[in-house]
Amino acid sequence: MGFIKAILMLIGALVVAGLLFAGVKFGGLISSATKLDSQALPLYMNMFGKVLETGNAADGMVRYKKVNEDVTNDDIKDIIESVVGDGNMQLVGDVTMFDGSPLDSSGKKTKYTRIFSICSRPIAAKFLTYSKSFGAFMPCRIMLQEDDKGNRWLYTMDMGLMIHGGKPLPADMLKMAESVRDTVYAAMDKAATGDF
Repeated sequence: MGFIKAILMLIGALVVAGLLFAGVKFGGLISSATKLDSQALPLYMNMFGKVLETGNAADGMVRYKKVNEDVTNDDIKDIIESVVGDGNMQLVGDVTMFDGSPLDSSGKKTKYTRIFSICSRPIAAKFLTYSKSFGAFMPCRIMLQEDDKGNRWLYTMDMGLMIHGGKPLPADMLKMAESVRDTVYAAMDKAATGDF
């Protein structure tokens, strides 16, 4: 009986030591996390779930949509330009990175890849004043890419973490960020389906 009591006391001491260690080690993190936007933790967990599923960090940070076969690449550009214009943004870049021709002497053909860059200068200025780090995510982009089967897909950044991943944004900036997100997502969704 004394042996069991000693084992239980040892286990209890280890649990208390573990809790003290966790409190010292992570207490500051927990306190800091309570200052974040209420949507931050679920967004980070969702992103981490995708990373665990695919093993690719980028997969946890993008949104994508398949393009209907009857939609041409020029239709996609025209729709994106129209939708972002309606959202008080501009198409500030259109670059065909790969056109399907061989990249090098191997003869292996590249997959059609085109990047559309979208921006609102007034919104960009406000966010850069708030934090220069936002500049690394500017301008917003939508990528058009052909896959190995000839299907085309549109990709853009999942903006949830940009909007809700840190401390809550000031109300005016939150409204701007949501407007940018809604405009870029609408441009991508309408372009994918040919919705003029």
